[in-house]
Amino acid sequence: MNTLAIRHVLLDAQRTGLERLDAQMLLLLALGRNPNDRAWLLAHDDSLLTPDQATRYAQTCERRLRGEPLAYIAGHKEFFGLDLQVDARVLVPRPDTETLVQWALDTLEVTAAGTSRPLRVLDLGTGSGAIALAIQRSQPATDTWATDASADALAVARTNAMALGLPITFREGRWWNAVPGERFHLAVSNPPYIEPDDPHLQRLTHEPPSALVAGPDGLTDLRDLVLGAPSHLHPEGWLLVEHGHDQAGRVRALFRQAGFANVSTRNDIAGIERCTGGQWLEKP
Repeated sequence: MNTLAIRHVLLDAQRTGLERLDAQMLLLLALGRNPNDRAWLLAHDDSLLTPDQATRYAQTCERRLRGEPLAYIAGHKEFFGLDLQVDARVLVPRPDTETLVQWALDTLEVTAAGTSRPLRVLDLGTGSGAIALAIQRSQPATDTWATDASADALAVARTNAMALGLPITFREGRWWNAVPGERFHLAVSNPPYIEPDDPHLQRLTHEPPSALVAGPDGLTDLRDLVLGAPSHLHPEGWLLVEHGHDQAGRVRALFRQAGFANVSTRNDIAGIERCTGGQWLEKP
């Protein structure tokens, strides 16, 4: 970068291949300002960066050009109104997953009308804790649990729960094995569902593979979740899962084959079939 003026620094960054929005957000981070305050940059485009600020900016631009997610560079990500700490130990929460959270909240509202007991909710494979924390913040009367097979991921989730002051019960283990003998009114999960030869993986090399890839057809973990659910759901309890853009039909079939009723799918903000769920009506 051959100048320290903000407008020239941004132009130089974009010439290297950075998108304009990324260049602006990274510069605001280097300046120690709110990364969403792009209006400040426009109002101060003649301002000069110090050498230290310019160095920090150059370093973060290099990380972004290598494909590292902005959330990892910034150290946090907004999800469902929550500011979450994220790093390479966990998957970056996506806006699409807010569809799953909203469906969970809708389900809890209906379920709560039929019982006076606190509703028990389980987030399987919680990662950063995004889903569990969003549900607990929106429905504070629920008894929310969260599991993950990764101790590193649970450390991130616990940090987020403490920072937000939200009571979550955490358990380490793979899927239902983490909660032996426990039953829930609602279980939700955004599991790995990508096939190992999916071309999208080339853009996700900085995120943990264990949170992305699920067997030769992308359905291995979804099968485990659906098949294991009946012994961990209260009668009339629900299981809701996120899946790939082309998996809805196959996931609905998994639910129906396992004996679930009221199986349906919800679209994400882009109109893509993103989440599928079903209700377990059989008495224990």
